[in-house]
Amino acid sequence: MSPSSWVSRINRMLLWVFNKGEIVGVPDISAAVRYIDECKGINECGGDVCENFVGGYSCYSNITGSGCVGSSVGLLLILIGAQQVHKIVKKRKITACKKMFFKRNGGLLLEQQLSSGEVNVDKIKLFNSKELEKATNNFSIDRILGQGGQGTVYKGMLEDGRIVAVKKSKKVDKSMLSGFINEVVILSQINHRNVVQIMGCCLETEVPLLVYEFIPNGTLSQYIQEQIEEFPLTWDIRLQIATEIAGALSYLHSAASFPIYHRDIKSANILLDEKYRAKIADFGTSRSISIDQTHLTTCVHGTFGYLDPEYFQSSQFTEKSDVYSFGVVLVELLTGQKPISAVTGSQEEEYRSLATYFITSMQEDRLFNVVDAQVLQEGSETEIQLVANVARRCLNLNGRNRPTMREVTSELEAVLMSRKSLISAQQNSDGIDFVEDDSVGNWDVESLSQVSASY
Repeated sequence: MSPSSWVSRINRMLLWVFNKGEIVGVPDISAAVRYIDECKGINECGGDVCENFVGGYSCYSNITGSGCVGSSVGLLLILIGAQQVHKIVKKRKITACKKMFFKRNGGLLLEQQLSSGEVNVDKIKLFNSKELEKATNNFSIDRILGQGGQGTVYKGMLEDGRIVAVKKSKKVDKSMLSGFINEVVILSQINHRNVVQIMGCCLETEVPLLVYEFIPNGTLSQYIQEQIEEFPLTWDIRLQIATEIAGALSYLHSAASFPIYHRDIKSANILLDEKYRAKIADFGTSRSISIDQTHLTTCVHGTFGYLDPEYFQSSQFTEKSDVYSFGVVLVELLTGQKPISAVTGSQEEEYRSLATYFITSMQEDRLFNVVDAQVLQEGSETEIQLVANVARRCLNLNGRNRPTMREVTSELEAVLMSRKSLISAQQNSDGIDFVEDDSVGNWDVESLSQVSASY
């Protein structure tokens, strides 16, 4: 041990003794201790500053004010640099995820079809995720329009003010992705006022998103089955909706660039716009075929109650399968009943097919017993009978005996035009009667006052 270390140790011991006051008779050596400067001797401070005090010394770094500022600035620059690096890494990670999602969600296939001309490029926009998150307020619960087995539909507003419906899938698997891309391709080829228009899609999210025009008044099934009091379905509106759906299906089957089978026609897939015009939606399972094809052989897909029995048995889907499904919708409009309903009063749980029940009722001459009360009140027996006959032919178990959608459209249009002509004639007749009454003789003041009071 060095001499200075011994001195330092003795000083600290003496200081402890003085502080504790436990030793009596020790001479007063505090003056001697006070003048021992350990910093002048050998110490352990090295290049640092040594500061002496009674009983010892301390070392501290020789950093001036400018040195402290320099160190602080350096530390700040390091922190800023680290933050920027973190942002860059995070941005690259997000970009990599978006690319991965785009590829996984069928983006490469869609790009291929866009470049090949299979997709109408002018109609399809590839939205980025930020656009749709902003449009739907981060897919807020308040923006939900409806939920189904395949996903949720949100109401959104784009930056240009357009209102849209954004369909977000619940899960992703290969079969659903093919249906997703298929819907984009098919809807891009369709231009019909009674078919929901697609505006674009987003593939850079975890699940793919479809963007459609917004249809404000919900589905046809809501109005048929829930009987909304604010807007009851009159016979005129039912006829109009049936004719519009038939016309849209006729277009898909024979007037589109390629014949298209919808494969899931039902009242829940028919939307009503602000003027209560019908629009066919949900083309996820639809298929376009070549002109010389007569059918598709696929796994059975559809909704029970609307499913063509012939297709169910053979797995061969034809345009007449869509005709059958339309027939069920037509019966819904006539009766106001569900396609599948529980049998009341049955001890065991039994369900009734509306199509079978309707056909049986017609065969037993009980048609007007099953027709909706509002239809009976507003429609003529002839009109109801004509529409019911169309529905019965659509529901024929033998697909070859069913009419085409073009034939169905012609027959329904004839009923609709006949009814409009009748109503117009009645209105004109009422007007002519009023004019004839006015020309019969001179009206006195009392007569005029009575007419005015009636308005």
